[in-house]
Amino acid sequence: MRRALLAITGLAASTTALVVLKGSPGTTQVAQNLPTAQPVNPSGPGVDPSVAPAADPSGAAPKPSETTDAPASPKPGKTTAKPSGTKTTAKAPTAPKTTKAPQQPTTRRVTGPPVDTADDYGYVQVQIVVSGNKIIDAVTLSLPSGGESDIHSGDVRNAYNGTGGEVVQKQSANLNTVSGATATSNAYKSSLRAAIEQAF
Repeated sequence: MRRALLAITGLAASTTALVVLKGSPGTTQVAQNLPTAQPVNPSGPGVDPSVAPAADPSGAAPKPSETTDAPASPKPGKTTAKPSGTKTTAKAPTAPKTTKAPQQPTTRRVTGPPVDTADDYGYVQVQIVVSGNKIIDAVTLSLPSGGESDIHSGDVRNAYNGTGGEVVQKQSANLNTVSGATATSNAYKSSLRAAIEQAF
């Protein structure tokens, strides 16, 4: 009887063990698929955490690890920073200004045509000296001569010619007629008027 009881007990125990062992692999397979908590390695992947990190020969403190969160990139086509080199802040040196001395007016001589006096005493021809737009001198190239004509020509010459004569003073052919030498004065004015028209 005792043997039968031991045999039944042994059979039951072995059956139970067999059932447990048969069901155990399915349970362990699910357990194997679940991720297990791993200790965080501060030194990064591929580095044994049990080994102390090598000291930096420069003595500088280790740099903190960079965060993996990158800032949001700007929209395509828009730049957030101005490109360098597009604007120059310094002005290019300007060439020094050259000051020119005022140009001196050119002096020129303008000659009027010979004009015959009305009384047939001869011809009168006048030449003026012009500087810029101003008459600075007047001379006669020809005047009637002989007899009383010399006297009248001298009076006309003295009244009109020279740097201080009436031509320079009035800057025109509107001259006063010399008394006693009307014909010579009028011939002088005609030659002078033509010279002024050429000069100006």
